Amino acid sequence: MTVRKGYILLTDTGTLFTRLIRLYTKKPYNHASIAFDSNLTEVYSFGRKSAGNPFVGGFIKEDVNSELFHHAGCVIYSFTATDEQWQTMNRYLKTIEAQKEDYRYNCLGLIGFIVKRPINRKKAFFCSQFVASILNECNIVDFGKPLSLISPGDLQNLAEFQLIYQGALKGYHEKRHFLASYVTPPILETERHKSRI
Repeated sequence: MTVRKGYILLTDTGTLFTRLIRLYTKKPYNHASIAFDSNLTEVYSFGRKSAGNPFVGGFIKEDVNSELFHHAGCVIYSFTATDEQWQTMNRYLKTIEAQKEDYRYNCLGLIGFIVKRPINRKKAFFCSQFVASILNECNIVDFGKPLSLISPGDLQNLAEFQLIYQGALKGYHEKRHFLASYVTPPILETERHKSRI
């Protein structure tokens, strides 16, 4: 059975909005995204559609190299999915993406989260609710509670996830670039000679 790897990205961008959320959650990372490749080129979430306007939000494909994430701290987890789970996840995502103009950021859901009362709105998510809905849709994680009560902190330390990186988001890309460009030194002539003896 073929398995694929997906990635959960939790970030702290340091914006006023995330600082306000952190005052409530007391957690270091308060934005959640899901990625479909280890280079983080296919990253999706619900958040601000414009870097300069936190009040207009919805479904977004994120550019982790943008100014918004330039000084972001992060933690990255990997998870495995079967081909069937991957296809289910992809179909679910593509359906939302095709109707993205109809989707909104679930601000009321955030209020429900604060008062611990789930508020589900049609075609509306906040970031961790969206990530949880994808994982739930393809049966990778059973959260055991309403998805509108899932916080980024709830996505940490799950048995289904493996921690692969924690630190500056920029540092993750630098580390991957270093590993990709690293070339094993050529074998010395004496070693080649020994190998033929």
